[in-house]
Amino acid sequence: MSANDPSLSNRDLAPTTAAQRTWGFYNYTALWFSMCMEITTYQLASSLIAKGMDWKQAIGTVLLGNLIVLIPMLLNAHAGAKYGIPFPVFIRAPFGVRGANLAAILRAVVACGWFGIQSWIGGTAIYAMLAVIWPAATGKSGILWVCFLGFWLLNMVVVWRGVESIRRLQAFGAPFMFVMAAALLIWVRIKAGSFGTMLSTPSQFHSTEEFLVVFFPSLTAMVGYWATLALNIPDFTRYSKSQSAQSWGQAFGLPVAMVLYTFVGISVTSASAVLFGHPIWNPIQLIGAFHQPFVAFVALIAILVATLNVNIGANVVSPSNDFSNLYPRLISFRTGGLITGFLGVAMCPWKLLATPDAYIFGWLVGYSGLLGPVAGIMVSDYFLIRKTELRELALPPRRRLLLHQGHQSASHRGAGFRRRPCLDRPGCGASALSLRLCVVRGLLHRGHYLLSADEGVRACRLS
Repeated sequence: MSANDPSLSNRDLAPTTAAQRTWGFYNYTALWFSMCMEITTYQLASSLIAKGMDWKQAIGTVLLGNLIVLIPMLLNAHAGAKYGIPFPVFIRAPFGVRGANLAAILRAVVACGWFGIQSWIGGTAIYAMLAVIWPAATGKSGILWVCFLGFWLLNMVVVWRGVESIRRLQAFGAPFMFVMAAALLIWVRIKAGSFGTMLSTPSQFHSTEEFLVVFFPSLTAMVGYWATLALNIPDFTRYSKSQSAQSWGQAFGLPVAMVLYTFVGISVTSASAVLFGHPIWNPIQLIGAFHQPFVAFVALIAILVATLNVNIGANVVSPSNDFSNLYPRLISFRTGGLITGFLGVAMCPWKLLATPDAYIFGWLVGYSGLLGPVAGIMVSDYFLIRKTELRELALPPRRRLLLHQGHQSASHRGAGFRRRPCLDRPGCGASALSLRLCVVRGLLHRGHYLLSADEGVRACRLS
């Protein structure tokens, strides 16, 4: 394999520069608040309560699951913030350059499924609110598919505009969705006059053994809910200003947002039982039941922002990089995003959401079991074996490459990386001393490149 092999890198996979590191504490908190405050989170507790838990047990299960998944999330986030590399490049360390493609595609396929699910939810939300504003649209399946494809196209437009547009979307979406969630809670409480009996309904389990039978698979599902992000979180932390910014932002944002919005879902659903005689877990159906066009219009905007936020942030960024990693020469971030979009539709998300059991105990539990070992290998290799240092390995001089150091050092704070002279590279020779800022993004692992050397070679060339 050539040292200049262009099949290993492109501009989207290259380590971030200091100028690209613009994400702070608020951005990571906003990322999680905007991704958590959406319809599937709202409905998480529904299956748990339907299985017999009371609201406290349901929220406790959600909280514990998210605290558990936060651990590998923060551990895997470290390399992204330190070296400025995305997930498919980071995964080359434990899996090798070709083996990394397998792990990346496993992650990408799951993300494509989630992309399809969220796109379908967004499309049905548009259709439901449109039916309230324009009653003639009710019952017309063709309009439903137009809404679905229209929302899918909106996602593709955001992807085409790039990562910076995603950051702006998250920064706006987080406070907006917080206000909308609070408004929904207050408005339904006023309409119902109380939160109903759901918050006082006891657990249906008569023994600890009965509870644990449901608790452990439910906990696995809660962990699996964000298992994909635990793998590809370097795709976001590579843009962090510092380790503390991303770690504290995530440690606060994820558990707080999940518990808060789950509670909103339980409380509003409980109040809906007072209004309509039975609990309505789907917020789209709940708002449509009031038959108020203005309320439906406001809800339509909120649902669009919420679903677009989570779909782009959680389900597009990673697979776009993963597909790009397969063949960087031909597949860019944008092209990877388009592939994600088409595969998401091909996976028939309307079937995945057909029943609650298929969703929480089939989809969530299934893929969390698939991706868990990958996360464990990543953490063990990076922290226990490599001690967080991705450095050059003992290799023949002609193949010796240095890893681009994406983290800032005290002596080169403005540069955003450690600078070292290139060693034994064609085209460098005596010019190595004069260039002295040559950055080589290559690392070999068992005879294969871990990172691409494209940018390093370019930096070695004389102007």
